Amino acid sequence: MVEIRIKPLRDFILVSPKEVEKTPSGIIIPEKAQEKPQEGTVIAVGPGKKDEPMNLKPGDTILFSSYSTKTYKDGDKTYLLMHEGDAYAVVYND
Repeated sequence: MVEIRIKPLRDFILVSPKEVEKTPSGIIIPEKAQEKPQEGTVIAVGPGKKDEPMNLKPGDTILFSSYSTKTYKDGDKTYLLMHEGDAYAVVYND
C-alpha cells in the first residue's frame, strides 16, 4: 500500500483521484471538462464521529463531487481530503 504522511481526523477520508483522462490520440482532457462525479481510491480514513462509525475503508473505489474536496500534495502525488458523507457511491469491480 502507499506510504502516506497524513492521517485524516473525524469523518474525513483521504482519496487518490483516478488518473487524468486522455483521448486515444494522447490529448489530456482538462479536469473542468471531464464529467462529474469523479472517481478515486480511498487511501486512509479518520476514526469517525461519536456514535457514527466510518463505512468506507482503505482500498474502496468511490464516486464523489470534486466540489467537496480539499487538495493535498505530497511530493509529486496529489490527494484529496473530503468528508465521508461527500462520497456518492462505492464502485465494485467484479
